[in-house]
Amino acid sequence: MTKVRTRFAPSPTGYMHVGNLRTALYTYLIAKHAGGDFILRIEDTDQGRFVEGALDIIYNTLKTTGLKHDEGPDVGGPVGPYIQSQRTDIYLKYAKKLIDMGKAYYCFCTKERLDTLRASSEASGDYKYDKHCLHLSEGEIKDKLASGIPYVIRQNNPETGVTTFHDEIYGDICVDNSELDDMILIKSDGYPTYNFANVIDDHLMGITHVVRGSEYLSSAPKYNRLYEAFGWQIPTYIHCPPIMKDPHHKLSKRNGDASFQDLIEKGYLKEAVLNYIALLGWNPGGEKEIFNLQELVEKFDYRNINKSPAIFDTVKLKWMNGQYIKNMPLEDFNFLALPYYKKVISKKLDFLKISKLLKTRVEVLSEIPDFLDFFQKLPDYSADMYIHKRMKTNLQNSLITLEKFLPRLESLDPWTFENIEKCCMDLVSDMQVKNGVVLWPVRTALSGKKSTPGGAFEIADIIGKEESIKRIKTGIEKLKKANQ
Repeated sequence: MTKVRTRFAPSPTGYMHVGNLRTALYTYLIAKHAGGDFILRIEDTDQGRFVEGALDIIYNTLKTTGLKHDEGPDVGGPVGPYIQSQRTDIYLKYAKKLIDMGKAYYCFCTKERLDTLRASSEASGDYKYDKHCLHLSEGEIKDKLASGIPYVIRQNNPETGVTTFHDEIYGDICVDNSELDDMILIKSDGYPTYNFANVIDDHLMGITHVVRGSEYLSSAPKYNRLYEAFGWQIPTYIHCPPIMKDPHHKLSKRNGDASFQDLIEKGYLKEAVLNYIALLGWNPGGEKEIFNLQELVEKFDYRNINKSPAIFDTVKLKWMNGQYIKNMPLEDFNFLALPYYKKVISKKLDFLKISKLLKTRVEVLSEIPDFLDFFQKLPDYSADMYIHKRMKTNLQNSLITLEKFLPRLESLDPWTFENIEKCCMDLVSDMQVKNGVVLWPVRTALSGKKSTPGGAFEIADIIGKEESIKRIKTGIEKLKKANQ
C-alpha cells in the first residue's frame, strides 16, 4: 500500500490567513491519520508578491500550532529542495519534454497583442489564448529563440472532447476541452507558474493527496492533462469549500479579516483557534466539539468535509475559546493573564486570586483589562448604584450598613477571606436583614461597579485591609451627601 504523503505549499506573501491554516491543518490530519508524511513546500515562483519575513511567519505558525512537518526547507528531506525558486531548472526540463511531445509550445506574443486579444474577448467574457504561436514552424521558433525574443511556454490543450476528473468532496466533474485555456507553464522570467510547478513538484515529491481550496476546481482538468501527458499517477484531490465572513463575502485578509496572528494577538488560544478551524467545513459526527490535536488526528476523515461554504462565526470561536480557558489549570491561565494584569495594575496584588475569579468569566484574554480597572483604583461612581430593587437596598439603608460595617472591618485581624466573609455574615445576622442588604452596598463601595468578578469577600481579600477601609469610608461620604 502506498504511503500517504501530503504537502502544505504556502506562498510567502504575508500573514497566515485562516483559510491557509485550515488547509495546513487538514493536510496534516490526513497524513497523520494514515501514519503518513506531512511536507512543507514554499511556492515562491511569483517573486513580485514575496514579502520579507513571511517565511518566518509560516515556520512560526506551524511550530506554534503543533503542525510539525516531516520534510521541508528548514528540516531537509530526500526530495528537496523544498523552495520552488531553487528548482527552476527542474521545471524548464519538464516543460521542454512537453514541447517535444506536442503537449506544450513556445509563445512569443507581445503584451500588446495579448491585450488586443483580451479586449476583443471582453464582450463575450470568455478570454482564451488563440493558439497563434502553436502554428509557428520549427524554423521560425529557432530564429526567435536565437534572436533572444522573450517567450513563455504554454500548455497545448485540445479543443474538442471532454476532460473528467474526480474530487473526493465534489465527485466527478466533466469539463469541455473547448473551455480549457492554454495556460502558461513557464513565464518570460524563466520561473514556472504556480499551476505548472505544483504538478511537477507533487509528482517528484510523491504526494498522494492534494488539499486545496475549491477555487482551484476549474484548474484541475488542466493539471490532469499534465499528469496524463507524462504518464504519471493523478493524486487524490480534496477541494475544500471557502470560509465566508457572511453568506455573501469570503473571509479575506485584504478586507481586514483576522489572520492567525491577529487572533492570537486578540487573546485567543492557539489550541482553540485550531480546534475551531478544524470544524469550518468538516463534520466530526456526534455532539462533541472540543478536540485537541491528537484527537483530531484520530477522528479526522476527509470524506466528511462539506461542500457548502463555512461561515467564520466569531461568537462561536469566543465560546470555544472560553471553554479552553475554563478547562485549563489555574496556574496556566494565571501565566497567560499576567501580561494583561500588568497593563492595568501596578500595585502588588495576589494575581493568582484574581485569576481564580476571572478564569470562568473570560472568553478571550484581551477582555481581562476590562474586568480589572477597579483593582488598581476605585472608579468615580454615582451613589445611585447603591439602589437595587431586588437586593432591597436604597440610599438610607446602604449608609446604615456601611457605617455599621466599618468598625468591624477596622478591628478585623487577621485579614483573611474567611474572616471577611464571617464579618459580613455576622452583620447580616445582627441587622436581621437579607444578605443583599449588606453585601450589595459593601461590594459597591469596594468596587464602584455594578458587575465584578467575585463578590465583596473576594475583592476585599485581594485589595487588602487598608484599601478596603479607605473605599468603605469613601462610600459612606458619598451616601451622606446623597442623603442630605
